[in-house]
Amino acid sequence: LKPMNCPSHYVYFNSSKQITGAIVPPAALQPHLPAGTPNYISTATPANGRRNNQGFEGVSLSPDGTRLFALTQSAAVQDADAANNQNAKNARLVVYDVSGSNTPTTPIADEVAGYDMLYSSGTTGRPKGIKKAFEGSPIDMPNPFLRILCADMCGMNADSIYLSPAPLYHAAPLRFNMMVTILGGTSVIMESFDAEEFLRLIEKHRVTQSQLVPTMFVRILKLPDDVRRRYDVSSLKGAIHAAAPCPIDIKAAMIEWWGPVLIEYYGGSEGNGITVSTSQQWLTHRGTVGRSVVGKARILGENDEELPPGRIGTVYFADGPAFSYHNDPEKTKRAYNGRGWSTLGDVGYLDEDGFLYLTDRKSYMIISGGVNIYPQETEDVLITHPAVADVAVFGVPNEEMGEEVKAVVQPNDMTRAGKEFEIELMQFCRKHLSPIKCPRSIDFESELPRTPTGKLMKRLLRDRYWPKAPVRA
Repeated sequence: LKPMNCPSHYVYFNSSKQITGAIVPPAALQPHLPAGTPNYISTATPANGRRNNQGFEGVSLSPDGTRLFALTQSAAVQDADAANNQNAKNARLVVYDVSGSNTPTTPIADEVAGYDMLYSSGTTGRPKGIKKAFEGSPIDMPNPFLRILCADMCGMNADSIYLSPAPLYHAAPLRFNMMVTILGGTSVIMESFDAEEFLRLIEKHRVTQSQLVPTMFVRILKLPDDVRRRYDVSSLKGAIHAAAPCPIDIKAAMIEWWGPVLIEYYGGSEGNGITVSTSQQWLTHRGTVGRSVVGKARILGENDEELPPGRIGTVYFADGPAFSYHNDPEKTKRAYNGRGWSTLGDVGYLDEDGFLYLTDRKSYMIISGGVNIYPQETEDVLITHPAVADVAVFGVPNEEMGEEVKAVVQPNDMTRAGKEFEIELMQFCRKHLSPIKCPRSIDFESELPRTPTGKLMKRLLRDRYWPKAPVRA
């Protein structure tokens, strides 16, 4: 799916809801399409049999947003408009007119919505297609959780002006923008995120809601003071954020600046469980990602035993919606335990009030001399240094200790990279953390590998420091 933030995304996803769409790589459909057709590809399964009874291998939107190409599994769909079929030589390719000229004036009485099958970000490996059970919901029924989060908690309604700074091919930006449309509000969509431009657009359009990730907060806060003070952001009523835990000092600074309008949630595209925290709740439970609103958060130990409050373990959700990974039954099996609870692979703990705190992903945990070290804690300290633009912390081999802590830093000014700055950062870290959690060495990069949604591709850095397994003949 191309990272294009443009109106045709709405046409594509809302059209594909009528035949149930799911994003997949473009190989199946692209060879069958006219030249110049964008790579908006999805697989599809019929929603209610009205459109077809055979299913689609993929759908794609034309460049002008007026035609929806559907590649059938075998013969052409019987009820498609033959006059719109631009490729008579290929009986599997059918074209629907989605320009509106042939749209019925009255709704179909029993029309139900399809669903998107989005892919995970791939921060710890290859992106995974996430399949969920087909619900058969009415075409105009909003997602219940999103209605609570956006309308009830964030105040989104027909008068809302929503600023979207993230790529629409990612689950959260796509679904929040579609919720704005359902509620009758207005979306202002940035082609790409820029910290000062984001503030300028808030003032220009009197933006009422937005959705961000912690990396965006960091970049906004590191603008010069006079630039930040230049723009009026008082129109903001709600700023939703997720994708990664937000460093405590960063979030505290954002609440101090914008007021108690931040709403944080934790959950993945899998939708197996969700926690939510308002600014008011966070201020009394600093560092939390919220309490469960979908599924029930549980913390399990190495032997699948449930741990008491305050004990760190793997985060599972009980009684949450089921999901599976597309064409990967083994990965799906590993996501569930014997009780049917599922995990995204994150590590954390619950407090006495049921608030969840994340410490890191299980796969990123460093074991040094038998001690468990969670890189996120070190990253949260280093990112607050005024000369640091971005940071990644992970374990590297150590002959004596097994692993040691390594940091890779993106300076605001790359000319500062060197031994003197490395020592300064290590001393800065030791003022806030125990020595075992501080980096033994720091390397510098001009830019760290992040996805357009702000997620750090840490494995791309980590793999450079670990020897590759020998290939057997």
